[in-house]
Amino acid sequence: MNNINGSISSNLRRRHRIGKIFLALIIFSTMVGLLMLTILLIDIAVEGAEWVRPELFLNYHSRKPEKAGMKSAIVGSIIVMALTGFFSFPIGVGAAIYIEEYAEKSFLTRLINININNLAGVPSIVYGMLGLVVFGRMFGVFSPDSWLVNTFNLPVGQGALGGMEFNLLGIKWLLIKLPFGRSILAGALTMTLLILPVVIISSREAIRAVPNSIRLAAYALGATKWQTISKQVLPVSMPGILTGIILALSRAIGETAPLIIMGAFTYVPFLPESVWDQFTVMPIQIYNWITLPQAEYRNHLAAAGIIILLAVLLSFNAVAVFLRKKLEIKW
Repeated sequence: MNNINGSISSNLRRRHRIGKIFLALIIFSTMVGLLMLTILLIDIAVEGAEWVRPELFLNYHSRKPEKAGMKSAIVGSIIVMALTGFFSFPIGVGAAIYIEEYAEKSFLTRLINININNLAGVPSIVYGMLGLVVFGRMFGVFSPDSWLVNTFNLPVGQGALGGMEFNLLGIKWLLIKLPFGRSILAGALTMTLLILPVVIISSREAIRAVPNSIRLAAYALGATKWQTISKQVLPVSMPGILTGIILALSRAIGETAPLIIMGAFTYVPFLPESVWDQFTVMPIQIYNWITLPQAEYRNHLAAAGIIILLAVLLSFNAVAVFLRKKLEIKW
């Protein structure tokens, strides 16, 4: 008996030592990461703080560093993120509601869940290539030599992409262009593909966290399934849903690779007037400045642009925290 007790005590001491070593490694890794991040932020602040001035917000890119700004990039990022949120919210939340509340537990449902989880980890550049083929070029079906054009004798434009252009009801704002090409709309739809798996997963978790007793109480009072979801489940889960969407948009606003693949421009000397215009965004403008040989661009202007981008990201996160606290329902 003493030997057994001694063996158990020795095993416990060994486990405690391993646990302490593992905890020390985790703390050390965290501190190293925080130290590197602090050094990076300090370096960016030192290099770019003096260059965060009105010209950076009011001017377009210039060959003279002291006159260069990122006006078109800031406006482009705001428009792209607004359209991305406009597309991703109904699609992502609707998919989450269907999977959690309506879809039966079957092999197909499990397969869909696995695919959604896998898509959340796909590199962003893959979404850029997908967006280029689907939205930017639309598989080439509107090119002059495509089967669709030859079969239906469609009046497409000249060039490699061809394309069609028409107005709905003759209204200027209902102009439609096929394919979307290098437009803001194509960029926003590509970013929607990028964040949609994250939006679906976060929305599902928020809906799943709603106590089942709320649903049962609504059914007991005679509510239909949709009334229960719209009046009870969604209001309770909305803080988590909005938080997930805003954090997904915070990721999207810093992406560069998908939009470069899509054909976003590094130099746009005008503000977009419609969703069919060419565009650029802040990460691409920063990338362009880093590639220039002048030290003012590489060190100071790029750092100033990073400061603005970080400010926007922190603003998004602050909005997420505010909405979560504002809409949170306490029991």
